Amino acid sequence: MDISNHSARITRFALCALIAAAALSACTRHVSRGITPDGQVDEVIFPSIDKVVLKEGTFPNLANLRQIGPGVHKDQLYELIGRPHFHEGYAAREWDYLFHFRQGDKVVTCQYKVIFDQDYRGQDFHWSPAGCADLLKTDAPKSDSPTAGEPKRFELSADALFAFGHSDLKDIQPRGREELTAIASQLKDAKATIIRVVGHTDRIGSEADNQVLSQRRAQTVRDFLVQNGVAADGLSAHGVGESEPVKQCPDSLPHDDLVACLQPNRRVEVVVMGFQ
Repeated sequence: MDISNHSARITRFALCALIAAAALSACTRHVSRGITPDGQVDEVIFPSIDKVVLKEGTFPNLANLRQIGPGVHKDQLYELIGRPHFHEGYAAREWDYLFHFRQGDKVVTCQYKVIFDQDYRGQDFHWSPAGCADLLKTDAPKSDSPTAGEPKRFELSADALFAFGHSDLKDIQPRGREELTAIASQLKDAKATIIRVVGHTDRIGSEADNQVLSQRRAQTVRDFLVQNGVAADGLSAHGVGESEPVKQCPDSLPHDDLVACLQPNRRVEVVVMGFQ
């Protein structure tokens, strides 16, 4: 082997590695330090505003912001306040936003950060300046306003709603149609500000297939509610697949027994804010 050529290759490799490391450092220099597996952080670092990708930031929906809390999934966060405003992909452990709020004739600009745990569920939330968190309280509704109080939940068994493995409107079973029609009757005249349909599956099958099935079923229930008089504004559909089980069952069970045990996890929830 030509030693000089070998040395040159090593030098080029080392140089490339150094450049790559420098580039990575430049792209991630605002990354908060010491993010733990459960989504806590030793030191919160906000990115420089001049690094924002969505140059103007956004005026967020305050009602949506108030819904965000520990355990929120990235897909749910995306639906509530949109994609992150900086160079942060789906695999990032933190998402950053640049928000604007109107206060009389003034506009207040704030940065908002969500820290995720190892399962990419939001656990830690930060504002810069810290006082921006009070903006959510300032405009918070009074106790007698439509959005006050705990959300009302309607929980439906997916087994009662749909034929096995199906998710279309034509697949909704008679019992499921009756339940959904009754819910629609309550919602169409209610002054609800936000209605979220959330689809869930059990863990049987692949995670990807379960995610798709849960989203399709949630969308179908949303479409059914709209067809039965519920206003489409503020009515969203989300699938969370197998990620939010309400019952755990041992894998050692025979298949049919396991299917029966996991039945509570196959469900569709209709979560209503401001129900009257």
